[in-house]
Amino acid sequence: MDALWSQIVQWLHRVGLHVDAGTAQAVADGAARATQQLDMPGLLALAAALGWASGVRLYAVVFIVGGMGALGWLALPPALAVLQHPAVLMASGFMLVVEFFADKVPWLDSAWDAVHAFIRVPAGALLAAGVFGASDASMAVAAGLLGGSLSAAALATKMTARAAANTSPEPFSNWGLSFLEDGLVVGVVWLATQHPLAFGLALAVVLLLSALLLVVLFKFLRAVLRRVSSLFSGSAKVA
Repeated sequence: MDALWSQIVQWLHRVGLHVDAGTAQAVADGAARATQQLDMPGLLALAAALGWASGVRLYAVVFIVGGMGALGWLALPPALAVLQHPAVLMASGFMLVVEFFADKVPWLDSAWDAVHAFIRVPAGALLAAGVFGASDASMAVAAGLLGGSLSAAALATKMTARAAANTSPEPFSNWGLSFLEDGLVVGVVWLATQHPLAFGLALAVVLLLSALLLVVLFKFLRAVLRRVSSLFSGSAKVA
Protein backbone atom coordinates (compact mmCIF):
# COMPACT_ATOMS: atom_id res chain seq x y z
CA MET A 1 0.00 0.00 0.00
CA ASP A 2 2.86 2.37 0.87
CA ALA A 3 4.53 1.69 -2.48
CA LEU A 4 1.33 2.46 -4.39
CA TRP A 5 0.83 5.68 -2.41
CA SER A 6 4.40 6.72 -3.19
CA GLN A 7 3.83 6.18 -6.89
CA ILE A 8 0.64 8.25 -6.80
CA VAL A 9 2.44 11.08 -4.98
CA GLN A 10 5.22 10.98 -7.57
CA TRP A 11 2.72 11.26 -10.44
CA LEU A 12 1.04 14.23 -8.72
CA HIS A 13 4.44 15.87 -8.44
CA ARG A 14 4.99 15.40 -12.20
CA VAL A 15 1.73 17.13 -13.09
CA GLY A 16 2.52 20.15 -10.90
CA LEU A 17 1.03 19.24 -7.51
CA HIS A 18 4.29 19.53 -5.56
CA VAL A 19 5.08 18.00 -2.22
CA ASP A 20 7.92 18.82 0.17
CA ALA A 21 11.48 17.99 -0.85
CA GLY A 22 11.90 15.15 1.64
CA THR A 23 8.79 13.37 0.49
CA ALA A 24 9.63 13.92 -3.17
CA GLN A 25 13.11 12.46 -2.70
CA ALA A 26 11.74 9.41 -0.89
CA VAL A 27 9.22 8.84 -3.65
CA ALA A 28 11.90 9.17 -6.34
CA ASP A 29 14.14 6.67 -4.56
CA GLY A 30 11.28 4.21 -4.17
CA ALA A 31 10.32 4.51 -7.81
CA ALA A 32 13.92 3.99 -8.91
CA ARG A 33 14.06 0.75 -6.93
CA ALA A 34 10.67 -0.45 -8.16
CA THR A 35 11.21 0.35 -11.84
CA GLN A 36 13.02 -2.34 -13.80
CA GLN A 37 14.77 -1.59 -17.07
CA LEU A 38 13.78 -3.91 -19.90
CA ASP A 39 16.40 -6.13 -21.54
CA MET A 40 16.34 -7.08 -25.24
CA PRO A 41 13.76 -9.89 -24.86
CA GLY A 42 11.63 -7.50 -22.82
CA LEU A 43 11.89 -4.78 -25.46
CA LEU A 44 10.97 -7.19 -28.26
CA ALA A 45 8.04 -8.50 -26.25
CA LEU A 46 6.83 -4.97 -25.53
CA ALA A 47 7.08 -4.03 -29.23
CA ALA A 48 5.12 -7.12 -30.27
CA ALA A 49 2.51 -6.55 -27.55
CA LEU A 50 2.02 -2.91 -28.53
CA GLY A 51 1.60 -3.91 -32.17
CA TRP A 52 -0.85 -6.76 -31.59
CA ALA A 53 -2.91 -5.03 -28.91
CA SER A 54 -3.21 -1.87 -31.03
CA GLY A 55 -5.12 -3.88 -33.62
CA VAL A 56 -7.67 -4.81 -30.97
CA ARG A 57 -7.84 -1.86 -28.54
CA LEU A 58 -5.56 1.01 -29.54
CA TYR A 59 -6.69 3.49 -26.91
CA ALA A 60 -6.67 0.92 -24.13
CA VAL A 61 -3.09 -0.13 -24.80
CA VAL A 62 -1.92 3.51 -24.95
CA PHE A 63 -3.65 4.26 -21.64
CA ILE A 64 -2.47 1.09 -19.88
CA VAL A 65 1.18 1.41 -20.92
CA GLY A 66 1.19 5.15 -20.25
CA GLY A 67 -0.38 4.60 -16.84
CA MET A 68 2.20 1.95 -15.96
CA GLY A 69 4.93 4.40 -16.88
CA ALA A 70 3.35 7.25 -14.90
CA LEU A 71 3.04 5.09 -11.77
CA GLY A 72 6.60 3.84 -12.06
CA TRP A 73 5.58 0.25 -12.75
CA LEU A 74 7.37 0.16 -16.11
CA ALA A 75 10.45 1.98 -17.37
CA LEU A 76 9.20 3.26 -20.70
CA PRO A 77 11.75 3.70 -23.50
CA PRO A 78 12.49 7.40 -24.16
CA ALA A 79 10.46 7.53 -27.38
CA LEU A 80 7.39 6.18 -25.54
CA ALA A 81 7.71 8.42 -22.46
CA VAL A 82 5.14 10.76 -24.03
CA LEU A 83 2.47 8.12 -23.31
CA GLN A 84 2.67 8.90 -19.61
CA HIS A 85 2.05 12.63 -20.08
CA PRO A 86 -1.20 13.68 -18.32
CA ALA A 87 -2.68 15.10 -21.55
CA VAL A 88 -2.06 11.82 -23.40
CA LEU A 89 -3.47 9.81 -20.49
CA MET A 90 -6.63 11.93 -20.39
CA ALA A 91 -7.14 11.73 -24.17
CA SER A 92 -6.51 7.99 -24.38
CA GLY A 93 -8.62 7.40 -21.27
CA PHE A 94 -11.55 9.30 -22.76
CA MET A 95 -11.30 7.42 -26.07
CA LEU A 96 -10.94 4.15 -24.16
CA VAL A 97 -14.34 4.77 -22.53
CA VAL A 98 -15.94 5.72 -25.87
CA GLU A 99 -14.53 2.62 -27.56
CA PHE A 100 -15.54 0.40 -24.64
CA PHE A 101 -19.23 1.19 -25.16
CA ALA A 102 -19.13 1.47 -28.97
CA ASP A 103 -17.59 -1.98 -29.14
CA LYS A 104 -20.51 -3.52 -27.24
CA VAL A 105 -23.22 -2.52 -29.77
CA PRO A 106 -23.85 -4.95 -32.67
CA TRP A 107 -22.99 -3.49 -36.10
CA LEU A 108 -21.76 -0.28 -34.48
CA ASP A 109 -18.72 -2.31 -33.46
CA SER A 110 -18.02 -3.24 -37.10
CA ALA A 111 -18.54 0.37 -38.22
CA TRP A 112 -16.15 1.54 -35.49
CA ASP A 113 -13.55 -1.00 -36.63
CA ALA A 114 -13.98 0.09 -40.25
CA VAL A 115 -13.36 3.73 -39.33
CA HIS A 116 -10.26 2.73 -37.36
CA ALA A 117 -8.96 0.27 -39.97
CA PHE A 118 -6.45 2.85 -41.24
CA ILE A 119 -5.59 4.16 -37.77
CA ARG A 120 -4.74 1.09 -35.72
CA VAL A 121 -2.20 -0.49 -38.08
CA PRO A 122 0.07 2.57 -38.49
CA ALA A 123 -0.38 3.35 -34.79
CA GLY A 124 0.73 -0.17 -33.90
CA ALA A 125 3.77 0.19 -36.16
CA LEU A 126 4.71 3.55 -34.63
CA LEU A 127 4.30 2.34 -31.06
CA ALA A 128 6.38 -0.77 -31.74
CA ALA A 129 9.10 1.29 -33.44
CA GLY A 130 9.06 3.69 -30.51
CA VAL A 131 10.27 0.91 -28.22
CA PHE A 132 13.72 1.30 -29.80
CA GLY A 133 13.44 4.87 -31.08
CA ALA A 134 16.22 6.73 -32.85
CA SER A 135 18.92 5.11 -30.69
CA ASP A 136 18.73 1.91 -32.76
CA ALA A 137 17.30 2.74 -36.18
CA SER A 138 17.61 -0.76 -37.62
CA MET A 139 15.77 -2.35 -34.69
CA ALA A 140 13.18 0.43 -34.78
CA VAL A 141 12.42 -0.29 -38.45
CA ALA A 142 12.23 -4.05 -37.77
CA ALA A 143 9.99 -3.46 -34.75
CA GLY A 144 7.77 -1.14 -36.79
CA LEU A 145 7.32 -3.77 -39.49
CA LEU A 146 6.60 -6.40 -36.85
CA GLY A 147 4.17 -4.14 -34.98
CA GLY A 148 2.28 -3.13 -38.11
CA SER A 149 1.95 -6.74 -39.28
CA LEU A 150 0.75 -7.94 -35.87
CA SER A 151 -1.71 -5.07 -35.65
CA ALA A 152 -3.11 -5.90 -39.10
CA ALA A 153 -3.44 -9.58 -38.18
CA ALA A 154 -5.23 -8.77 -34.92
CA LEU A 155 -7.53 -6.27 -36.65
CA ALA A 156 -8.43 -8.72 -39.44
CA THR A 157 -9.22 -11.42 -36.89
CA LYS A 158 -11.30 -9.04 -34.78
CA MET A 159 -13.30 -7.71 -37.75
CA THR A 160 -13.92 -11.21 -39.10
CA ALA A 161 -15.12 -12.56 -35.75
CA ARG A 162 -17.37 -9.53 -35.24
CA ALA A 163 -18.85 -9.85 -38.73
CA ALA A 164 -19.71 -13.48 -38.00
CA ALA A 165 -21.19 -12.60 -34.60
CA ASN A 166 -23.30 -9.82 -36.10
CA THR A 167 -25.19 -12.35 -38.19
CA SER A 168 -26.74 -13.59 -34.96
CA PRO A 169 -29.83 -11.69 -33.78
CA GLU A 170 -28.85 -11.77 -30.10
CA PRO A 171 -26.27 -9.29 -28.71
CA PHE A 172 -24.67 -11.65 -26.20
CA SER A 173 -22.07 -13.03 -28.62
CA ASN A 174 -20.88 -9.47 -29.34
CA TRP A 175 -20.69 -8.66 -25.65
CA GLY A 176 -18.79 -11.86 -24.95
CA LEU A 177 -16.27 -11.19 -27.72
CA SER A 178 -15.85 -7.59 -26.62
CA PHE A 179 -15.19 -8.45 -22.97
CA LEU A 180 -12.82 -11.20 -24.11
CA GLU A 181 -10.87 -8.64 -26.15
CA ASP A 182 -10.76 -6.27 -23.17
CA GLY A 183 -9.26 -8.99 -21.03
CA LEU A 184 -6.84 -10.10 -23.73
CA VAL A 185 -5.35 -6.62 -24.10
CA VAL A 186 -4.75 -6.31 -20.36
CA GLY A 187 -3.34 -9.84 -20.21
CA VAL A 188 -1.08 -9.32 -23.21
CA VAL A 189 0.45 -6.13 -21.81
CA TRP A 190 0.97 -7.71 -18.39
CA LEU A 191 2.50 -10.90 -19.78
CA ALA A 192 4.80 -9.04 -22.18
CA THR A 193 6.17 -6.78 -19.45
CA GLN A 194 6.45 -9.44 -16.74
CA HIS A 195 7.21 -12.67 -18.60
CA PRO A 196 8.55 -11.89 -22.11
CA LEU A 197 9.42 -15.46 -23.05
CA ALA A 198 6.03 -16.80 -21.99
CA PHE A 199 4.45 -13.97 -23.96
CA GLY A 200 6.35 -15.07 -27.07
CA LEU A 201 4.91 -18.58 -26.80
CA ALA A 202 1.41 -17.24 -26.13
CA LEU A 203 1.66 -14.89 -29.12
CA ALA A 204 2.62 -17.79 -31.41
CA VAL A 205 -0.46 -19.73 -30.25
CA VAL A 206 -2.71 -16.67 -30.75
CA LEU A 207 -1.39 -16.12 -34.27
CA LEU A 208 -1.99 -19.77 -35.15
CA LEU A 209 -5.56 -19.57 -33.86
CA SER A 210 -6.06 -16.32 -35.77
CA ALA A 211 -4.93 -17.95 -39.01
CA LEU A 212 -7.31 -20.87 -38.48
CA LEU A 213 -10.17 -18.49 -37.69
CA LEU A 214 -9.53 -16.44 -40.81
CA VAL A 215 -9.54 -19.58 -42.96
CA VAL A 216 -12.79 -20.88 -41.44
CA LEU A 217 -14.56 -17.51 -41.57
CA PHE A 218 -13.05 -16.24 -44.82
CA LYS A 219 -16.43 -15.40 -46.34
CA PHE A 220 -17.13 -13.01 -43.47
CA LEU A 221 -13.73 -11.37 -43.97
CA ARG A 222 -14.55 -10.78 -47.65
CA ALA A 223 -17.87 -9.22 -46.65
CA VAL A 224 -16.08 -6.89 -44.21
CA LEU A 225 -13.52 -5.87 -46.84
CA ARG A 226 -16.28 -5.13 -49.35
CA ARG A 227 -18.12 -3.03 -46.79
CA VAL A 228 -15.00 -1.06 -45.87
CA SER A 229 -14.19 -0.54 -49.57
CA SER A 230 -17.71 0.71 -50.33
CA LEU A 231 -17.61 3.00 -47.31
CA PHE A 232 -14.45 4.75 -48.46
CA SER A 233 -15.55 4.72 -52.10
CA GLY A 234 -18.72 6.51 -51.09
CA SER A 235 -16.73 9.03 -49.09
CA ALA A 236 -14.48 9.69 -52.10
CA LYS A 237 -17.50 10.27 -54.37
CA VAL A 238 -19.04 12.72 -51.90
CA ALA A 239 -15.74 14.59 -51.67
